[in-house]
Amino acid sequence: MATPPLLYVGTYSEPIEFASGAVFQGRGRGVHILRVDADAGTLTEVGAVTGVPNPSYLAFDPMRRFLYAVNELKEFDSVFGGAASAFAIDDATGGLTLLNTVPTHGTDPCHLCVDRTGRHLLVANYSSGHVTVLPIRPDGALGAASHVVAHEGNSVDPVRQTGPHLHHIAIDEAGTRVFATDLGLDRVFVYRLDAVDGRLTAHDPQFSTLAPGAGPRQTILHANGRHAYVLNELGSSITAHARDDAGGLVPGRTVSTLPDGFGGRNFCAELQIAPSGRFLYASNRGHDSIAIFSISPDGGDLTPLGHVGTGGKTPRNFDLSRSGDLLAAANQDSGTVVLFRVDTRTGALTPTGSVCHVGTPVCVRFL
Repeated sequence: MATPPLLYVGTYSEPIEFASGAVFQGRGRGVHILRVDADAGTLTEVGAVTGVPNPSYLAFDPMRRFLYAVNELKEFDSVFGGAASAFAIDDATGGLTLLNTVPTHGTDPCHLCVDRTGRHLLVANYSSGHVTVLPIRPDGALGAASHVVAHEGNSVDPVRQTGPHLHHIAIDEAGTRVFATDLGLDRVFVYRLDAVDGRLTAHDPQFSTLAPGAGPRQTILHANGRHAYVLNELGSSITAHARDDAGGLVPGRTVSTLPDGFGGRNFCAELQIAPSGRFLYASNRGHDSIAIFSISPDGGDLTPLGHVGTGGKTPRNFDLSRSGDLLAAANQDSGTVVLFRVDTRTGALTPTGSVCHVGTPVCVRFL
């Protein structure tokens, strides 16, 4: 039996302290599972995996047999740092079975991704600025860390950049280059990944530098291998990059994610490229919208196409279906997941009208 079309939602299920010092009470129950009816354009919750603290960000292995979640914590099992959890996905139902949970050796892990071989899970630990490599066993469970790298330094923002704050990990199509985006240092670090022993070595040059105070949050690599895009959370902008012959990044033009004349407070959150490679989407928390851009096929330049409201507050994350014709957005502060249809010819988004209520949704992932 084929796995039904599902959407997994990572949430905050326990209190979490943000960089501002504010303590936010999580209202989620764990990893929520929603059924997707593409024809009707609806989302319906069918279950949740509970007992896993703050499973905020989610990632699949390449074969989509396993799901991995960070446990966004400052302490796990009375030991410094957060954790990561592994789940097996039931082929018939899409249900999740917890395999194990291991420490990440860094505080508040907020993002993770699996390398193309499915043998290594890489984790970004936000508050401590550590990059952690966790081996993946043949049964999908996680092993003890094979390598932990600590970032050091600061930048200009007196609240958000007093130290390293690693926010995102990306791995290139060859599986050999790792891009670690550090909001606290205004840098995207580049590493080489040894797929055999799971260790990282610094690329030369070691990092690409963004404008002071930009607060880079995510780096997305274009499938053509020539371009990359960095989402600047504090600057509400996107900086296009070219990729050089050695796999490094060369910064180019920066564009705003906000419409002209918007004067409110805003922080960017999520960045994704459509499967066609023709459009790029970015979420705005404050303007509470998704900004849409076209991507030039030759130079990779971005052209703004407009904004669509997410129908809720603080769109922390969104995901595009593998076919690219659906987009689900997680509104963290209003506790809703909203579904959109995507015009794959124009990039336009149209809400289907379906709203599913999930407590403090942080991340959504289509199966």
